[in-house]
Amino acid sequence: MEQILADILAPTQIPYPVIFARFCGAILFGALIGIEREQRQRPAGLRTHILVSLASSIFAVIAVESVHMTSLSGPAVRIDPIRVVEAVTAGVAFLAAGLIVFSRGEVKGLTTGAGMWLAGAVGLSVGFGFWLIAAFAACASLAVLFILWRLEVALHWKPPESSEGGADERAAAPRDAAAVSKER
Repeated sequence: MEQILADILAPTQIPYPVIFARFCGAILFGALIGIEREQRQRPAGLRTHILVSLASSIFAVIAVESVHMTSLSGPAVRIDPIRVVEAVTAGVAFLAAGLIVFSRGEVKGLTTGAGMWLAGAVGLSVGFGFWLIAAFAACASLAVLFILWRLEVALHWKPPESSEGGADERAAAPRDAAAVSKER
């Protein structure tokens, strides 16, 4: 039983309170990005962005900790933390690509996919301990998603009821169909 407890409470290079603070930071910053996507009624919203950010943070912490593991420090063992970054990038890109749809001659979901990819980068930043980078990235993403969307609406590049053809357009479609059927 002592061996199990020793394994569960294994010493880490990064103190556990710092690790948990990093995870909470990844949750917070991922939530900020996800809230904006949720307000636009996108398929990947609050929970998805939080999960991507938190998972990325966990991978980053594991990468840092694995470099310092005594069982992995022999001359024949090489650990490269950058491979974690590559794996997270590829995995999140795979998820984001699933959100991109080509429908009726238009590409939709690109911004949500990019937001997920950014949430992964934010999570990795927090996981590796780069809090200021993560905070700047989360704030910059909110500026891009919110402020620039408002600018696009003001310039009439996007309709005011939605960005990228969201739920408002889908809700308006049945009324248009009903109006057409009445005209016949």
